[in-house]
Amino acid sequence: MTRRRVTVLLLIAGPTLFFALFFGYPVAAIVGRGLRTSAGWQLGAVADVLGRGDIRDVLLFTTWQALASTALTLFLALPGAYVFARFAFPGKGVLRAVVTVPFVLPTVVVGSAFLAVLGRGGLLDELWGVRLDTTVWAILAAHVFFNYSVVVRTVGGLWAQLDPRQEDATRTLGASRWRAWREVTLPALAPAVASAGLMVFLFTFTSFGIVQILGGPAYATLEVEIYRQTAQLLDLSTAAVLTLVQLGAVVAVLALHAWVVRRGESTLRLVDPSRTARRPRGVAQWTLLSGVLAVIVVLLVLPLAVLVLRAFDAPDGFGLTYFRALGSADGGTFLVAPLAAVGNSLRYATVATLIALLVGGLAAVALSRERDRPGGMSRLLRGFDALLMLPLGVSAVTVGFGFLIALDEPPLDLRASWILVPLAQALVGAPFVVRTMLPVLRAVDPRLRDAASMLGASPWRVWWEVDLPLVRRAVLVAVGFAFAVSLGEFGATVFLARPDNPTLPVAVARLLGRPGDLNYGQAMALSTVLMLVCVVSLLVLERLRPRDLRDDGTHSFAGGRPDAAGATDRHQVSTRRPDAALTAPAEGLRTKERSHR
Repeated sequence: MTRRRVTVLLLIAGPTLFFALFFGYPVAAIVGRGLRTSAGWQLGAVADVLGRGDIRDVLLFTTWQALASTALTLFLALPGAYVFARFAFPGKGVLRAVVTVPFVLPTVVVGSAFLAVLGRGGLLDELWGVRLDTTVWAILAAHVFFNYSVVVRTVGGLWAQLDPRQEDATRTLGASRWRAWREVTLPALAPAVASAGLMVFLFTFTSFGIVQILGGPAYATLEVEIYRQTAQLLDLSTAAVLTLVQLGAVVAVLALHAWVVRRGESTLRLVDPSRTARRPRGVAQWTLLSGVLAVIVVLLVLPLAVLVLRAFDAPDGFGLTYFRALGSADGGTFLVAPLAAVGNSLRYATVATLIALLVGGLAAVALSRERDRPGGMSRLLRGFDALLMLPLGVSAVTVGFGFLIALDEPPLDLRASWILVPLAQALVGAPFVVRTMLPVLRAVDPRLRDAASMLGASPWRVWWEVDLPLVRRAVLVAVGFAFAVSLGEFGATVFLARPDNPTLPVAVARLLGRPGDLNYGQAMALSTVLMLVCVVSLLVLERLRPRDLRDDGTHSFAGGRPDAAGATDRHQVSTRRPDAALTAPAEGLRTKERSHR
């Protein structure tokens, strides 16, 4: 076995152990507790549970709403992807940031925002007496809100780099505009569209917070039903079966996504995005731009604006009444002031980010070292890559409840430890770190590392002198993503956060679950605080992102959620060549070697 392969195996050992202990073990504990009795495994329970009418209804609704959400998101977001890819207009950068904001917002903030528009006393209720909360339309609208940016940034990132002259050449041969687009542009975009669609389906199929807040008791996805069976009914057998069903669906979607990406890999003629964007011309293009702007304002901006207004609109007038109320406990549900959740969330998210950076960073380095190498090692790393993505698809409720059941005896008796919350958050943050760092690591010319090794540098020094200077901005971006995701994690944290140490999402959910205008106003105010923290994280992230990757938008969503850019980041890496900036670290190492000798 070569030295390089030994290094790769050592790199994946730590992340594998982490995921085995804090993901595989808790999930297996839930499944085992639900399907195994003193008499052995009760596999007949699977058929019994799936044969129940109420469970079939949950499965059908989960699949239907995911398909509907995906179709609606693609329908509304693909025109936006075209506008961002092909049009140049004032404020485009600001608008791109606005589109990105929903991606990093916690589900409880989005739920609160749509309640402020669609719920009792909301904007529609006040204007026209219409309420859409506890309807499927509220769920679909919130899902589009969340995933609009996934399609725009994924498809638009590739679309902006497609050379428009290829389509123009087809039209000069007599093809109509529609035929040229269908035969030239569409085949090039198809892998990115399919990849984005599959990711949106996965995210909406596993939806929890949105359905819990906006759907009411009439609607339940698999994730919500797992929560109800575990937390309310204590029916672990049903919860275990539903967990297995969801896990199987997630694995199938991820496998299909990987197949789409591999099948879509091809040589494309990509150009600088700045060369393909031009000012809109003609009535049709200006109408399209206006329509996209209207969708962004109504769908993305309006709910957040109404949320902020509701946070300041108190019975005694427009002011800080609800924000001041956050500073005191009322002796009810909260043992501490709701505002204390800010400090708790920041502390938990910081620790979770450090864990995610360590685990995800090691995994990204390992995956970048052995790509395109056939044989057993390549298959091993593909399996390892899939393992890293599973926490994004497996029920967070199952993971959280599994922590309580599995980590309750030596040597892993952590039930009373505060570290449970950061560990659960790091499980979700680590895949973001991997997908943010991996495209940049793969873009590093391996000849730089080989040259450094030939000069006698150890693997650690090669990483320090060659890789780190090139990926340090990507590391900072990964930190921003992991921190924002950890701040908003809700599904597992709702089980693990102690009553005297709630996180911001848990505190918001508790306030929304209590009657009274004061509690509702406090929920709006606390949601505004959480949104502000997440937006600041996003702005810092956008500031730190490498300049050559800011305009196309591909890198930042190179898998914000698992490999969301799919084929696009593969195209980018395959067409990028090392330039003078990439050779600088090796030159610096060579100079240091000479001076040392």
